[in-house]
Parts: sequence; structure tokens; C-alpha cells
Amino acid sequence: MKLLHISDLHIGKRVGEFNMLEDQRHVLAQILDIAEAEQPSGILIAGDVYDKSVPSGEAVELLDDFLTGFVSRRFPVFMIIGNHDSSERLNFASRILEKNRLHIVGTFDGSLRKATLEDEFGPLNIYLLPYIKPALVRPYFEGPLESYDAALHAVTAAARVDLRERNVLIAHQFVTSGGQQPQRSESETIAVGGLDNVDASAFADFDYVALGHLHGPQSIGRNTIRYAGSPLKYSFSEARQHKSVTLLEFGAKGELEIRLIPLDPLRDMREIKGPLDQLLRIGSQERFGSLDYIHATLTDEDEILDAVGQLRQVYPNLMHLDFENSRTRDNGSVRNAASGDVARKSPLELFSEFYQNQNNSEMTPEQIRIMGDIFEEAGGVEA
Repeated sequence: MKLLHISDLHIGKRVGEFNMLEDQRHVLAQILDIAEAEQPSGILIAGDVYDKSVPSGEAVELLDDFLTGFVSRRFPVFMIIGNHDSSERLNFASRILEKNRLHIVGTFDGSLRKATLEDEFGPLNIYLLPYIKPALVRPYFEGPLESYDAALHAVTAAARVDLRERNVLIAHQFVTSGGQQPQRSESETIAVGGLDNVDASAFADFDYVALGHLHGPQSIGRNTIRYAGSPLKYSFSEARQHKSVTLLEFGAKGELEIRLIPLDPLRDMREIKGPLDQLLRIGSQERFGSLDYIHATLTDEDEILDAVGQLRQVYPNLMHLDFENSRTRDNGSVRNAASGDVARKSPLELFSEFYQNQNNSEMTPEQIRIMGDIFEEAGGVEA
């Protein structure tokens, strides 16, 4: 039996000034094509379907198209909410949609929701756990549940999972393993002090845990507790990640093959670095890469007039610009506006010291000549 695990679609997300809907439409179409080619028995969507709890009309329409694509191909869909989603909005009409094999769990009602698929090896149970906090769990259990970890352990223990059968859990939490931390990205929500962490031991009864929440595809604790990762890069901290969907192929109990199928974005997200002229030359020679989302770092020592405007002539999707040169590097010393006997120094000498402190380099002879002329014209003070 095959299952396709995806998560963190963040439909409707904006990165800086850029609306990602066109990129999302492109990559979601790819996921539908992968499902058509692989013919899975179910689609697991592990939360953060939308980027905001109140999504735009365009975002709602895109999700509708995406889910309709699965339903029209008769693929059962199992979807939970993440911390970015609104439980009320995604829960709406869920009982009606379930008749079309679209299973959506937006609220926790005290127990794990379960759906069962069958193949020649018997039942495969899919448990759906929406994003939870301790406050959402306490009304259903006795005793103190102050931490996320305690809440998750209570919920999974109460499920009374049949260990003789194959069991899959869909969840959206921050999972650690004995102090081991997963890789995080800048675009993810980070709780202060890691208060939201759940230890992987909470999932001991499940053959596979389909996680959402973190944007890099990775396992934690064991190979079968996995984050599918987001289908697109949503920050430059993800620039070196390879986005994919996770295909699971279950045999008999204990037999599971995991395969990552790569996704090809409409526009990549890249970091480039070098002098302006070099970056412009390289970009003008690229056939498609210049359309990527770009974080550029310029290393020129000279001042550049309208660097953003020049770069966007070649890289129209420039997202972020930094400078790295002797002026921006901290030489580790304490800088003073002037040193020695200030009263005995000329304006030009004082300005030269100021220039060196600000730029980590001395003025050129030409700059000294120009500033000397300016000081003479301004006050008739000789250098």
C-alpha cells in the first residue's frame, strides 16, 4: 500500500513583497501529477495548509482546486490543521466531505480520530491528530498536563493502538529526541525556550509518524518519524534544502519503504555573492535562473548608485540585498571619532580619521585632494 505524505503548504503566503500563489499553484500541480503516476491509496496532509488563519479568497480557491484534484482522481485524503490554520474554517462541512473520502480533522475532541484502509496484508490504521496545546487537552484528562510533551503522551497512550496492526499517525508538532533537535528554518514559528517540544517517545506505538511543522524534509528519533517539509522554500535559510514529497510503501507489519520524490519549483530561491558587475554579467548569461528569488550580497568597496535598481534589471525577483566589504566588517577594535590631541589636528586630518573608522580603509589621494579643496572653500582652513 502506498501513501503520499505532504505538509506545510502555506497557501497564500507572501515572502517579503512577493505573493507566492503562482509558485504554489505550479508545485501543487506537480504533486497531483506525482499522485497520478504513483497511484497511492491515500494522501496525508500534515497541517499548515494555509499561511494565515483567515486566508484570502485566492488561497481558499487554490486549496479547493488542489483537494478537488485528489477527490476527482478518487484518492482518499487525510488532513489535519497546523498552528497557522483555523480549526473552524477547515472543519466546516468536514462530515459531508468525508463521504467523498476527504477526511479533515480541525479540532481535538478528546481522542484520536481514526480511519482504516485495507490491502492484502490486512488493515492499516490512520490516526489524525490536529495541532494541540496543553490547554486543549486538559479538559479530557485527569491530572496536570502542563507541557506539550505530557499532553502528547497522554493522547497517544489513551488511543490504545493495536500493535498487531499497521498504524500511521498524522501530527503537527515540534518533535525532539532525547535532546536532539531537528533542523529549523527562519520561516517557522519558534516558541520561546522550546516550550512546545514533544519527545519522539510519544510515538512509540506507530509504524510511521507523518509530521508537519518544520520546513526541511528530515527524520527525528528514528527514520519512520518524518517531517515531509514544505513543498517550496519560504526563507533564505531554506535555500540549500531540496524540497520533495514523501512516498511510503507499506508491506506486511514492519515492512516500510520510504522514498523522497523531488519537486521542481517555478522559481528557485538562491543566494548570490560578489561584485555588482560580476553578478550582472552572470545573471545576463542565465537563461532562466535570473528569474529566481534572489538574496544578493555585494562585495564592492566603492559606493554604488541604486544597487537594487541595477540588480533588478537582470534579477527582477530580487528579494533581499546586503553589502559585505571593509566598511561593513567590524575589525573588533573600539572606534573613536578621533585620537590624540584633537585641538592640534586640522579638519582634514579629523575627517580622514573619521573616514577610516567608518570604512576600515584609508582615503585615496584623490579623495584627500577633493576634501582638502572642500575645507578650503568652506572655511579657508588649510589642511
